[in-house]
Amino acid sequence: QVQLVESGGGLVQPGGSLRLSCAASGTAFSLNVMGWYRQAPGKERESVATITRRGSTNYADSVKGRFTISRDGAKNTVSLQMNDLKPEDTAVYYCNTELASRVYWGQGTQVTVSS
Repeated sequence: QVQLVESGGGLVQPGGSLRLSCAASGTAFSLNVMGWYRQAPGKERESVATITRRGSTNYADSVKGRFTISRDGAKNTVSLQMNDLKPEDTAVYYCNTELASRVYWGQGTQVTVSS
């Protein structure tokens, strides 16, 4: 059973920055893929960024050049540095991973971009 705990959300003005962090526990394995998803009100959950154990990354087109995902594979932690935030980035952000064909989600952290 993997537990994911996120931190770092909040309220920020357009153009500002936030850093989200997620720590996984409950497994001795180095998780293969960890990622961040988000869900805005009235919209479906979407992938924001993912990173493999070897450091390969993938980003949604809407965040390329503004967001950076990183991880400490040995500690099963993943972070998302978000720069130049826009109002359309407002959403609940969820940490995600998979182990033994089971998908795990964190509880979510609210990010609000507003002046």
